[in-house]
Amino acid sequence: MSAPAVRPPDLPVTFRPVLTRIVLLTTGGIVFGVLTLIAALLPAGGAVSWALGERLAVAASGLLIWGVLCLLSRPRLAADRDGVTVVNLTTKRRLAWAEIVRVTLRPGDPWVTLDLADGTVQPVMAIQPGVSRKRALADARALRSLAETFGTAHTTS
Repeated sequence: MSAPAVRPPDLPVTFRPVLTRIVLLTTGGIVFGVLTLIAALLPAGGAVSWALGERLAVAASGLLIWGVLCLLSRPRLAADRDGVTVVNLTTKRRLAWAEIVRVTLRPGDPWVTLDLADGTVQPVMAIQPGVSRKRALADARALRSLAETFGTAHTTS
């Protein structure tokens, strides 16, 4: 499949799933706020009584959920003249442009992958077609054009 030639974006540039990030962080804040409110409103006396530790556990549950959603909103790819920094859920990796052989986003893929010169594949969770296929394709093409401009990908075709 041959994509039309794309002019590389100006550097530095960061790719990230913005809408996904907004939804996750907003949802996390709301869940934390609601659980904290519930913890504050739980009855302290009477037939059913909630101790301070139990209330704090309810609020901490909301904080834990928010933390997990923050982790899920972490993916990004930052590109500059020297290479890219790929940040996924729990990992961060710096790659020089010369290490990137190909940028791939096939139909059905959950995110872009980078084929590297050492034969390995680096997932880039920052560019995902799940929410906006059009945006993901545009970002993948822009990243591909950067790799072709600054790296060695154009010599392997």
